[in-house]
Amino acid sequence: MGGARAVGWVAAGLVLGAGACYCIYRLVRGPRRGQRRGDRARHRLRPSRSAEDLTDGSYDEVLNAEQLQKLLYLLETTEDAVIIEKALVTLGNNAAFSANQAIIRELGGIPIVGNMINNANHSIKEKALNALNNLSVNVENQSKIKIYMNQVCEDVFSDPLDSAVQLAGLRLLTNMTVTNDYQPMLNSYITDLFHVLLIGNGTTKVQVLKLLLNLSENSAMTERLLSAQVDSSFLALYDSYVAKEILLRALTLYQNINNCLKVDGRLACQPTFTKGSLFFLFYGEECAQKMRALANHPDADVKEKAVIMKC
Repeated sequence: MGGARAVGWVAAGLVLGAGACYCIYRLVRGPRRGQRRGDRARHRLRPSRSAEDLTDGSYDEVLNAEQLQKLLYLLETTEDAVIIEKALVTLGNNAAFSANQAIIRELGGIPIVGNMINNANHSIKEKALNALNNLSVNVENQSKIKIYMNQVCEDVFSDPLDSAVQLAGLRLLTNMTVTNDYQPMLNSYITDLFHVLLIGNGTTKVQVLKLLLNLSENSAMTERLLSAQVDSSFLALYDSYVAKEILLRALTLYQNINNCLKVDGRLACQPTFTKGSLFFLFYGEECAQKMRALANHPDADVKEKAVIMKC
């Protein structure tokens, strides 16, 4: 028995000794070739990035939930304007993907971005509005973004004309009014919209018209649109020399409102619209003359719409 036990211990010692030697050999030699490649592959698939690394302009991958959470935490904690701006750009770019629109909402990201529109830095404000604009494509997100609409309207009408903030705000409001749900929130700003339409540059005019077209498709907004006080220079939008992208939208605005009035049976009667309102401009003789002139417009699309309105 003693001899057998001694032999057993010797064998065990040999096994342990061989294992130790193999471990030393592995340490000196390094991991096996296949394992080394596998580790490198795993490293490539799951890179470890800091929150600030994710704001690097050269990092163009779509972020996952963990990375988006890092980015949102960075926005909450840093006071560095440059980093905030970069983080908002990265977040906005990622919010263009439908899956990330939901993830950012679930991570509580909408209030974090929304609070940035109050930042005194106009560049940060613009980037925050752009991010909210992409997030607003998601209908569920809109119910959370709506609380910022009044602030966005105030910024649109108080910011310098044709500024980046004004355009970003108009784009967000346009997205938020694609459906009828939040259109009434703009009721008190419609006259201001027409004012910006008349004095803004071509880009601003197109963006305001896109927003007004959304409103004009909803018959519930027709009376509010027609009662807006609008300067008579509005009819200059129907001159033949006006850029096609503006002229076609202006004609469609007229057409939409006219169609809504026909559906409601109110075209023949005249509700309580005051002089100087859009109603008096649309249904006055000067506008009728412009429609007749546009019926001879060289562009087929413009001509077609004008002929419909002339009838």
